[in-house]
Order: sequence, then C-alpha cells, then structure tokens
Amino acid sequence: MTLFLSESDVQELLSPADAVDAIEGCFRRMAAGAVENAPRRRLRLEEGRLADMAASDLELGYAGAKVYAGFREGAVFVVSLFAAARPDLVALIEAEHLGRLRTGAASAVAAKHLARDGAKTLGVIGCGSQAETQVACIRTAVPTLDRVVAYCRTERNLRAFCKRVGAEAGESHRDAAEQDVVVTITTSHDPVLRGEWLRPGTLVCAAGANTPGARELDNVVLERASLVCCDWLEQARIESSDLIEPVERGVLDWLEVHELHEVVAGELPGRQSADDIVVFKSNGIAGWDVAIAAAAVERARERGVGRDL
Repeated sequence: MTLFLSESDVQELLSPADAVDAIEGCFRRMAAGAVENAPRRRLRLEEGRLADMAASDLELGYAGAKVYAGFREGAVFVVSLFAAARPDLVALIEAEHLGRLRTGAASAVAAKHLARDGAKTLGVIGCGSQAETQVACIRTAVPTLDRVVAYCRTERNLRAFCKRVGAEAGESHRDAAEQDVVVTITTSHDPVLRGEWLRPGTLVCAAGANTPGARELDNVVLERASLVCCDWLEQARIESSDLIEPVERGVLDWLEVHELHEVVAGELPGRQSADDIVVFKSNGIAGWDVAIAAAAVERARERGVGRDL
C-alpha cells in the first residue's frame, strides 16, 4: 500500500531537530558515495514553471523525486518515495513544508560544522515562510545562539516575522549582516548582502537564489571568504549565479568551491580560525528530499499517521 501524507501530517510528524538529523545523515551518505542526485530541471508552463529533481539513496533504502509547479500566485509540491530494492511506491507526500524544513536543516548542518565556536547571534535577510524554518533549524543545531536579528524591506512583514520567531527587527540589511551566522533567504535578483558588512568569523548561508541570474551575495563576500562550500557542485555550476558570476569575473575558481559533505564527513577541515569568513551556498538537492521524506514515512508508520492509497 502507498502511504499518503498531507501538509498537516508532515507538520505533525517532523520537528526541526528531526529534519537536521535527516539532512546531516544525507550529507554523510553523500560522502560515502551512497547517494546519487539528478540536477533540477525546469519546464515552461502557462505563466509558470514545472520543476523536477530526483535522487537515490541506496544506504537509506529509498529513491524518490520531487515535482513542483510554481506560479505567481503560489506553488504545489509533491514527493514520490520509492523503495530502492523492489518495485514499490512507498509514499506520496505533499511537500511544501517538507521542502522548507529540509532547506532550513541544510543551513543548520552548515552552521553546526562551520560556525565559529560559541556563535551567539543569527542574522536573517528575508522574512518569508522559508526564513522561519531557517531560524528554527539553526537554533536547534547551534544551541549557543541567544539573539536573532531579521530584516526585510516590507515593515509589516518584518514585524510579523519577528513576532512569530522571536527576533529583533533590524533597520537595514546591514543590521542582520553584522551577526555571527547570516542567512540570506530571499527572492531578490540583486545582491542583498555586501561583503564589507561582514564581521570577522561570520558564517554566511546563502539559501534563496537558485535560478540563473539571481544573486544574493556581492563579489566582496566571496573575496573575503576563506572557505566556500556548496551542497553539490554539479547543480551549483548550473543554477548558482552567486558562484557562477564570481567565477566568470575571476573572483573565484571552481577548484576553490568545496561540497559541504566533505566537511561533515571530516574529509575537509572547514573553518581554520575563529576569524575566518565562511560561505555555504545552498541550492537544494533531491537527496535531501528523499532523506526527509523517508524520515516522515518512518515516523508516520510508528504513530499511525497518514492514509493508505
């Protein structure tokens, strides 16, 4: 029987801590060569886009694909989860919240492994629903955090966001940028974070822009970085203008861009000193969707949540 999980089911089943554990496990299996990802594809629709991305995780025992249709008025997401060893459609899962959780959890894994010891403050540029899971997951992974400073250009959205997540409202992008960990999670096509604003020791998690031509970071961010990581180089070369354009302009070389799983598995030392500025560029990969979908299914079975199709 195929299990169906709704958005409300997913919200009931998975905590931020669950998501961080699932995504950290995915990075470890990537390092071991157990995960195979396929890059995201985007197809034109009537005033929208259809995207798909797929992965297999042989150690976890699952494979899957996320498909979503996005329009100006909204989007709908679904993950199909398959058994890796037999012809079995294990689950169909509504995946908007699932996607927000796994994106926040990836930044949290980066913060766990790359933020300087004792990091106390988090800055967030962007105040949408994706930003909420960034805050929740990073707080889980970095328990020393005691202050969150947020900024977005619409004051009403900023005030509402700060109330929901317990953050302070900044007066400018710079207020959010001058923190120990800085997350950019916007739909901006122009940089919202300038390297000159960053303090020594900052970790930058750039998680918003993942379409060609869209950037959240200016070149100075990359120039100041002692270490630059992404989630998966093959996809970054396709859709990460935050890295593609600096490489084209000679600010960065692809040989200098590492993958986060190297740090998580201990293959790469990561931060060398407390004053290093480190960048994690997150585009989102299908292996995360498979990992977090599997976690949701296993918890659903334990708790009797969901509906058999």
